[in-house]
Amino acid sequence: MPTYLQPFLTWLTAKPAPGEEAPSRTAISFVFGALAWIIGGCALTVLPFLLSEPALALWLLVPIGLTATSCGLGLFQVVIFHHCSHGTVFATREGNRRAGRIISALLLFKRFEDYQREHMIHHSAKKLLTEEDEFADFVLGLLGLEAGLSKRELWRRVIVACVSPVFHWKFLSRRIQASLFTGDAAHDWVGRVAWSVAIVATVATGTFWLFLLAWVLPVTVLLQIATIFRILVEHSFPEAELIAARDKEFVCHATCGVFPGAQPPLEKADSLPGVVAWAGWWANMLTVQLFVRLFVLVGDAPCHDFHHRRPATKRWTTYIHARQQDLDNGSPGFPTGYFEAWGLMRAVDRSLASLAATAPATLGREPAAHAAAPVGFGQRLQEG
Repeated sequence: MPTYLQPFLTWLTAKPAPGEEAPSRTAISFVFGALAWIIGGCALTVLPFLLSEPALALWLLVPIGLTATSCGLGLFQVVIFHHCSHGTVFATREGNRRAGRIISALLLFKRFEDYQREHMIHHSAKKLLTEEDEFADFVLGLLGLEAGLSKRELWRRVIVACVSPVFHWKFLSRRIQASLFTGDAAHDWVGRVAWSVAIVATVATGTFWLFLLAWVLPVTVLLQIATIFRILVEHSFPEAELIAARDKEFVCHATCGVFPGAQPPLEKADSLPGVVAWAGWWANMLTVQLFVRLFVLVGDAPCHDFHHRRPATKRWTTYIHARQQDLDNGSPGFPTGYFEAWGLMRAVDRSLASLAATAPATLGREPAAHAAAPVGFGQRLQEG
């Protein structure tokens, strides 16, 4: 690859080239980056509607803008809000707390203190994949996936959840309750006032439908779809013996790096077959993989396994190179090296396969032969 392409490919795949130096980046730059994605995305989404006779090509700005806004929201969720809970975004504990509370109130995330407490439980090897774990609560509870079901059935439930109005309303209701009705008045009223002002202002100016499209849609349905796939690949279910042991070996096998990308062609681009192969590879990288990186695997999400091994490190700002360096050094303090999967769908399939191969009793659950799945029009059509 030409040298000038490497920084882009490193960011896209979340894997550095051998010997590549890590660029310097501050935690605050992620905050400004997320804001830029959101502001730019909203602007692109509404632009065609503000022009009297927009060209046909300009309507492509709408899906691009929605993707950009979703990217910014994902960065606030996965990177800023998350790392504030670890106290590694701002210089002081109070600074991280204040930022987390504002983000949770405005973006309908769980109240910061509640999230922080539950997230610390999630980082305990004794609690990971148990009923007390936020990951298990989402996957086994909200999504309705269960150990021991066939992989095909698990996939069906995931797809139904993505398109089910009932599921999205259930998910959103849970978010609203955890964000705006927590009993913490100082927190709740920040979100209530902000959302009320936005709704009243857009209704008064006749732009409410644009508000729904450019902001409400990404904050609700789009962010929730991205969250489904992002959480599904954060962890997998290892063998029963490892789950029972709940030691560092268990942590290693329960996490996996997930990287957008595909194997480059072996042929050189000096023949027609080679040109076709490379054209197809670039087309995949600049469409499917780029969308995955912007919509689902935002920020340091591809390196979630590194985060579980080094949860308190401030090197998360250079997560791509920090993970690779830890891998090259043999992951000191852990008995097993890193695992990785290439491609989002392969990673989801890997995670669902591990759940299908897990006996319900291993997770302390009853057999799931008649477990309820998320109900949506897909399920109703099948039953009809």
